[in-house]
Amino acid sequence: MDKIRFSVIGAGHIGQRHAEMVMRHSSAQLVAICDVNTEVEYALKDKIPFFSSADEMLMAGPACDVVCVCSPNGLHYEHAMLALRSNKHVVIEKPMALTKTDCENIIKQAKIVQREIFCVMQNRYSPPSIWIKGLLDQKTLGDIFMVNINCFWNRDERYYQKSKWKGSLSMDGGTLFTQFSHFIDMMYWLFGDIKNIQARFRDFNHASTTEFEDSGIINFEFENGGIGSINFSTSIQHVNFESSLTIVAQNGTVKLGGQYMNEIQYCDIQNYSLPELPASNPANDYGHYKGSAANHGYVISNVVDTLLGKTSATTNAMEGLRVVDIIERIYKSSSRPMAKIQKSESF
Repeated sequence: MDKIRFSVIGAGHIGQRHAEMVMRHSSAQLVAICDVNTEVEYALKDKIPFFSSADEMLMAGPACDVVCVCSPNGLHYEHAMLALRSNKHVVIEKPMALTKTDCENIIKQAKIVQREIFCVMQNRYSPPSIWIKGLLDQKTLGDIFMVNINCFWNRDERYYQKSKWKGSLSMDGGTLFTQFSHFIDMMYWLFGDIKNIQARFRDFNHASTTEFEDSGIINFEFENGGIGSINFSTSIQHVNFESSLTIVAQNGTVKLGGQYMNEIQYCDIQNYSLPELPASNPANDYGHYKGSAANHGYVISNVVDTLLGKTSATTNAMEGLRVVDIIERIYKSSSRPMAKIQKSESF
């Protein structure tokens, strides 16, 4: 085929980011987009066929090869299944779904129709991430003793009041799903699964905007050895403060830091000299708040190259499932309520 044809479900910030990256790629073509909010049609730079529901787009819209699911978290399962039943490959924004069971059902359906699932975890493409992955794969650090992840961001009324689904337990799922699943993915990608989880959550100043925690402390052990912790909060004033990863290991200590884990802030490894790395991409800028690294172009390129037989999925369905499973187990380790997914009939 000359070009891989994409349709996008959801035309918010992330959906438009996917659309833009598809339109920039020489071997990709954006053929349709849909959203229940028809006003967003006018925010798109090019006049792409626009539909008010996913059903309408997939039934009556232009033929496509790939569907990007960029709808609210609680609809990812429904829209992924709808796309798969239409025999499309699927790109799912984080999180893959809000329960492990839903992820398993997506994988089963993908096997039935023999289609690919791509899970968006774009932080893997940042130069410091690629560098630290190489160190760990080559055992340069030796045994891992301790890992600490800190994620301290700002999400206030400006963020939650703009969209009805944000802050809802059934549609949002919580801070670990919406804000920090990228860093759970980084932890799993680098160090593997965790066990013996202990977690504490608090809602310090989001009682009027969310149905869940804004801060938490999580302690655990790695299946592969070593101990770890995650400390997170969305109660930072004004702007994001830090996303960092500190590794204490047999042969040295490393810290990735900055607002988006995009800088090497400390490196002391026996008999090792730090190489010069390419510059990291800036964070996704949504006006009054920012997200993780703007690496969606790499995601779309990976989808195109995989479907053209040149490579394989950077974050496949099983890895997307593992991230959701870890988050689900973290939440279940405390008394924190879990999301009850509400199926949509209109999106």
